[in-house]
Amino acid sequence: MKQFLSEDFLLQTETAKRLYFEYAKDMPVIDYHNHLPPDEIAADRQFENLTAAWLRGDHYKWRALRANGVSENLITGDASDLEKFKAWAATVPYTMRNPLYHWTHMELKNPFGITEQLNDSNAESVYNACNAQLPKWTTKALLKHFKVESLCTTDDPTDSLEHHIAIREQGFSTKVLPTFRPDKALAIDDPTGFKAYMEKLGAAAGLTINTFDDMLAALKKRHDYFHEQGGRLSDHGISFFYAKPFTSAELEANFKKVMAGEKISTEAADMHRSATLHFVCTWNHERGWVQQFHVGALRNNNSRLLSKIGADAGVDSIGDWNTAQSMSAFFDRLDKEEKLAKTIVYNLNPSHNEMFATMVGNFQDGSVAGKMQFGSGWWFLDQKDGMEKQMNALSNMGLISRFVGMLTDSRSFLSYSRHEYFRRILCNLIGNDVENGELPGDVKWLGKMVQDISYFNAKAYFNC
Repeated sequence: MKQFLSEDFLLQTETAKRLYFEYAKDMPVIDYHNHLPPDEIAADRQFENLTAAWLRGDHYKWRALRANGVSENLITGDASDLEKFKAWAATVPYTMRNPLYHWTHMELKNPFGITEQLNDSNAESVYNACNAQLPKWTTKALLKHFKVESLCTTDDPTDSLEHHIAIREQGFSTKVLPTFRPDKALAIDDPTGFKAYMEKLGAAAGLTINTFDDMLAALKKRHDYFHEQGGRLSDHGISFFYAKPFTSAELEANFKKVMAGEKISTEAADMHRSATLHFVCTWNHERGWVQQFHVGALRNNNSRLLSKIGADAGVDSIGDWNTAQSMSAFFDRLDKEEKLAKTIVYNLNPSHNEMFATMVGNFQDGSVAGKMQFGSGWWFLDQKDGMEKQMNALSNMGLISRFVGMLTDSRSFLSYSRHEYFRRILCNLIGNDVENGELPGDVKWLGKMVQDISYFNAKAYFNC
């Protein structure tokens, strides 16, 4: 019986161990998509306790706590931070075979050096031991510790980016770059919220927005501003791809109705979303950016918790839409216009893995190695089984050797052990093939491949 979380964790063969320890382990991290707050990096925040660093905003843990019968007061309510931590510690033994069990103990081990399994009996001692170390584990110290060379936050077009500017002026060794995420400009099905956002967007751009063209001008101005501040990526959280045909007259008429407080049809709203996404993507191509599409989440299913807590409350799930035809049409229109930028698509429904992997292959054009990317296992799929399925689909349908690898997609500075998790899984996958005689034992070439997927492919792809 192997020891839990040993140095050989997840590495089942000698080849896997060699690939990980000799090639993957010490590579820097390029975290090209996350939700880390840039103000906390600029301020070099020191967390007041482990709950603040580890539990707040972590909807993965919130879901597990609710499933374990823990009251909301001990999750997002008014209970003390120690009480909340104890509730989590008591839940941890029940998370076995959920990725949370691995992540929890990997994050306690690195950076805190705690190797005992967390439970209700040692909760307070672990809490106190970690709290004693927190003064040295500021946000910047954690990024340096995990060898994060560059990271890309997720930012609304209206954001001032003042914290990104401050970080750059501080001369911090980790590049902290913004990512342009205009999702709120697509939410035209909520007239009140949309009009309020147009006022905010107009103020940020220094324009008055009365028409669809005004909105595009404001978004373009902010896109330019993001570029000036080092932004080289856009990100889009969509249920499925929007590829409705549109005309200027239709777009303007629909926009006018919504700005007057009138609801429009789903088809008209999808037309607006199709056009807005299309134009943003043409700007991405003009600027040489990378565009990312996170596809397939069914969000805010529990209206009671949504009302009580707000969005990102841990009540989202995998959706089930027919997205192949619309994805094809969306990319084909950009390709025909020769305005298809480097693109990453992340799939949330594992039954669609092979479809996603084959779809990106349709639009490779030989201009850039791996121009179209089937992105790493995302959200509910960023665990061992999900990562392996994504990499197997990519291997079968494309070139895993050109894969840009892992991202954290997290709000926690302690989540960088996910890169270690990914690299161990990658090395084990390849190592098993070698041991089974399915790949040659050319460790030098395979080691290069592992390093490319862990670091070098992303560095070249994002030019960061």
